[in-house]
Amino acid sequence: MTPSLLNPPAVDPTAIFELFRGSYGSELLTAATCHFDLFGRLAQQGKTFDQLREELGLETRPANVLVTALRAMGLLQLRDEQLELTSIAHEHLVPGGEFDVGNYVGLAAESPGVLSMVNLLKTNRPLGSDGDDSAGTAYIYRDGNVSAMDAEQTARHFTMALAGRAKNVAPLLAANLDLKDSSVVLDVAGGTGIYCYALLQKYPHLRGIIFDRPEVLKIAEAMAAEYGVLDRTQFVAGDMFADEFPADADCVLLSNVLHDWNVPECEQIVQRCAAAIRPGGKVIIHDVFLNDALDGPLPIALYSAALFSLTEGRAYSAAEYNGWLTAAGLTAALPIPTLIHCGAIVAQKFV
Repeated sequence: MTPSLLNPPAVDPTAIFELFRGSYGSELLTAATCHFDLFGRLAQQGKTFDQLREELGLETRPANVLVTALRAMGLLQLRDEQLELTSIAHEHLVPGGEFDVGNYVGLAAESPGVLSMVNLLKTNRPLGSDGDDSAGTAYIYRDGNVSAMDAEQTARHFTMALAGRAKNVAPLLAANLDLKDSSVVLDVAGGTGIYCYALLQKYPHLRGIIFDRPEVLKIAEAMAAEYGVLDRTQFVAGDMFADEFPADADCVLLSNVLHDWNVPECEQIVQRCAAAIRPGGKVIIHDVFLNDALDGPLPIALYSAALFSLTEGRAYSAAEYNGWLTAAGLTAALPIPTLIHCGAIVAQKFV
């Protein structure tokens, strides 16, 4: 019997993901308190984001990750374009205060995780970017970089690890997308293809194209056979930054892709996807979404730190995504929730 990707889990697994990513909160708080003296720097007066970033010696991406997390923790607030301490941070995290607990936080200051986070923030270089191919940029493909996604064993390990989340979320994505007027879905950097295959199971008239690295496509093809959609799926190997996308797609799916990349690369990918579809076609961004004010929610702010540590990206807000979509000639839209903090923005190309 062909397994279904349309049945959601009986129990929501979101709490497991929140627990798994929780350590990033401790690391960011300790780094801010003990290595950057962030709370001492803001004790007397607020600073703009750029003023604080420059004083800390951070580039924009790491500063975004750190400040967003601290705002989500309720330790920083934005008032009249100035970042200020909240009352709890002012009373308990300013060095030398009567009720300062910074030294307690400092018990973890020299722990390996904190020191690694401090280095990541200072260098703006994810794990794996200095020749360690076991993590980080080894799992994203960029021309000129060594990528584990081009080696069979490591590509399989990482791709199948992500399949655990995909199997939980794909049923909700399929349930909440209306693709009855679409004919061909192009899944860019589709990995296992599970999100696409759920859509193919829901809509028997759809065809799918999985676009990814050659070693990853071996896994995607096996998955397509398992889920009974092999006869409606095409597999195309390529580089999403350089190679032409297949010309016959009228719907492009970017599921958990853009958060791996910095803003210029995200803009480029969205532009290329928009150019690949006909007028009236759709681009679907399925991802997590920070608040538009970049002040939370905390679980996504901590996931952003995980992405920052392992990729060239971070979590983005719906406003940021919609800005790139609009610039590419697509409509803006509100996210449709799926599961595990994810949601889908469905943007349509102007006719």
